[in-house]
Amino acid sequence: MSCAVAVSGSPVFSPSRVSLLCKSASSPETLALIGSPSTLTSSPSSSLSSPSSFRLRCLQKQASGFRACKIDACVVDPDPPLTSLASSSSSSSTVLKRKRPARIDIPSSSLSFATAAKVPEGPTEVEIETSRFSVFCKKGRREAMEDRHVALVDLQGDAKQAFFGVFDGHGGSRAAEFASENLDKNIMEEVMKRGDGGVVAAVRKGYLTTDSKFLKEDVRGGTCCVTALIRDGDIVVSNAGDCRAVLSKGGVAEALTVDHRPSREDEKARIESLGGYVDCCRGVWRLQGTLAVSRGLGDSHLKKWVIPEPETKIIRLKPECEFLILASDGLWDKVSNQEAVDMVRPLFTNFGGSPSLLTACKKLVDLSATRGSTDDISVMIIPLRSFI
Repeated sequence: MSCAVAVSGSPVFSPSRVSLLCKSASSPETLALIGSPSTLTSSPSSSLSSPSSFRLRCLQKQASGFRACKIDACVVDPDPPLTSLASSSSSSSTVLKRKRPARIDIPSSSLSFATAAKVPEGPTEVEIETSRFSVFCKKGRREAMEDRHVALVDLQGDAKQAFFGVFDGHGGSRAAEFASENLDKNIMEEVMKRGDGGVVAAVRKGYLTTDSKFLKEDVRGGTCCVTALIRDGDIVVSNAGDCRAVLSKGGVAEALTVDHRPSREDEKARIESLGGYVDCCRGVWRLQGTLAVSRGLGDSHLKKWVIPEPETKIIRLKPECEFLILASDGLWDKVSNQEAVDMVRPLFTNFGGSPSLLTACKKLVDLSATRGSTDDISVMIIPLRSFI
């Protein structure tokens, strides 16, 4: 059945009538619903109580027009969703009005593109390869790489002397950068003063001096350190923090440093004796609930417990000493000491230095990353036979 509705208030229809015409496709009859917005009745003798009643009439189509016949009376609600009924207290007549839709405020926007966020400066990868060492550094998920390194060969014009270091910064890269630029100078200055018999004391003094000078910079942040001084056939390895040095001795991994973490029994006892505390947060032991290392340079806000004093070990270089790996905890948290040596050694075919040195560094970094490391990763490999 097809229907047509004429709404009161439309400009093409009378405001005093509302009509509903329904025509069935299967019948020649047409239903007409005719009503007045005031008082309508279905017959002269009966009236509907509602002022919005309508009279329903059946019109049978004939050749000469329409024949009207009364069917019944019904009540139809003339208040569709888009109209409202307004009435006056002094008049019984009702006028249907169309409600104006609410105004939509569309904010104006500029056609110009927004300025892109500033990308932090600094490299995402660093790679260096020489015949004396190779290093590869890769940024993790931090905004900028906080690792730094230093490699100095032919110290004082002696091909048998060198200084290497890897620095893992936290809270920014300033401390790691400062250490990479100053620690070697401070250590060598003390070595020259003390002579061969005071190398361990010279390294210690160099660490303390570097820390003291950095604190005067009034910059937040700190750094872990691992350094190797090769001199007179000895290798002097020192660390403060969780950077690590691993020696390959005939294919067997030998850790030359021990990580300084708050979970270490002696470190925990030292911290607690100074009024600090160590707790486990999400599986990581932290000093004062924040820092995951107990030694390092910088960290002025935790200086009472985070000390810069290194632990130092001296190894006499022998023919079985093949290569030394210096790396940040981004590697050692995911790769064991022996795994690292086993991966590097097959690529270490030419101990005088070959392209496989850098390849070995990259393989170690990639291995740690595939195992889920999100930290900055720095790996340095130093062939030792050229220093014997």
